[in-house]
Amino acid sequence: MLPLPPGEMAGAGQRKGKKDDNGIGTAIDFVLSNARLVLGVGGAAMLGIATLAVKRMYDRAISAPSSPTRLSQSGKRSWEEPNWLGSSSRLLTQDMKTNLSRSLQTLPTDPSATDTDFFRPTKPKPSAKRSQVELKKSRLRLSLQEKLFAYYRRKVAIPVDEQVRAKQAAVDICAELRSFLRAKLPDMPLRDMYLSGSLYDDLQVVTADHIQLIVPLMLEQNLWSCIPGEDTIMNIPGFYLVRRENPEYFPRGSSYWDRCVVGGYLSPKAVADTFEKVVAGSINWPAIGTLLDYVIRPAAPPADLTLEVQYDPERHLFIDFLPSLTLGDIILVAKPHRLAQNDNLWRLSLRPAETARLRALDQCDSGCRCLCLKIFKAVCKSNPALGHLTASQLTNVILHLSQEESDWSQDMLADRFLQALKGLIRYLEAGVLPSALNPKVNLFSELTPEEVDELGYTLYSSLSEPEVLLQT
Repeated sequence: MLPLPPGEMAGAGQRKGKKDDNGIGTAIDFVLSNARLVLGVGGAAMLGIATLAVKRMYDRAISAPSSPTRLSQSGKRSWEEPNWLGSSSRLLTQDMKTNLSRSLQTLPTDPSATDTDFFRPTKPKPSAKRSQVELKKSRLRLSLQEKLFAYYRRKVAIPVDEQVRAKQAAVDICAELRSFLRAKLPDMPLRDMYLSGSLYDDLQVVTADHIQLIVPLMLEQNLWSCIPGEDTIMNIPGFYLVRRENPEYFPRGSSYWDRCVVGGYLSPKAVADTFEKVVAGSINWPAIGTLLDYVIRPAAPPADLTLEVQYDPERHLFIDFLPSLTLGDIILVAKPHRLAQNDNLWRLSLRPAETARLRALDQCDSGCRCLCLKIFKAVCKSNPALGHLTASQLTNVILHLSQEESDWSQDMLADRFLQALKGLIRYLEAGVLPSALNPKVNLFSELTPEEVDELGYTLYSSLSEPEVLLQT
């Protein structure tokens, strides 16, 4: 191969250098053009300074003559500065400083902001978004608030005259039963009977249709003792066994209630059966009803110890006879456990104390706790799928919420209603609702898993639109 002429060799070298220069230059230009997107304005400025310095060194290297470097009289390098740098390195440095200063002035002050937002459509500020969301929530809350009050007036509240008539009917029946027991069973040790229940606490809803007649037993303190359910093989807090004590010193028959002892324990079922014979079999209720201008008859099974009283053509009242006993500071009632194998257990009476606490809290701050409870009770009474929820369970949900929230003014009814609804769903998910007065007691212990699932599903389905609960 023949050697190229010197001129052609120089041209080839220049073309090769230019090709290489264009390759590295293109890469640098690409990096610089995209740096702002990745690093932001300030980062791009710093990268540009560093890149220009590197490129300047690179161009000096490829533009140097083959001969050794010679210094001019001024002491500077003799080869020419690359054309792309301009006529003066001092002017270039000044331009760099100006660009950098402008870049720093445009840097975002929020550290969480990135410069890529510059290329995106303008979005509302987070504070504006929050304001819109809060405004929407406020409107929904006000709408629900209005619907709750309307539901209370339309469905929940019982007319005063209806309450008065129902209470009077209950008082009349109580007086007749008291007179009959004193006359026919004078040896039965009983304390004074009294009426109780939500009708007397102004917590009954929809219609005045039920009340309780408490029949307190009188027990000898030295012959009976209470055993907590959690200390028995059944392990059921909230229930008690009533044991007969000192049989060696006070043999069977020493107490009137020995006739109701089963296996050494006072049986609530045996006590209830004793009263049922009196209430349903010994009293001539049709004659008493004629005297009082009522229609009175024992309620149909499975209701035990219950009288149905028709005191108006369209109004009926159910009176539940509920034997109770007091040992020390423990009050028990003969309301059996739902499971038949636990029918020897007496139920701990927490309702009077729960109601008293709820009403006391409302009296202190003119709150809406009782109002919220009555709305929930009406919803459950009107919706068969929620029929397994009791007044005690709903009361305790609100008592628990009262420990978390202090503002129960009337204006907060919608918020508290929603919070109570969500709290009830959480308790159902856990399968545990502890009593606010006795945390050992699980108020869901008598519900079956299927009932818990149905209740939870019904309530959870209403979360997105709570107004559905008010349409029943």
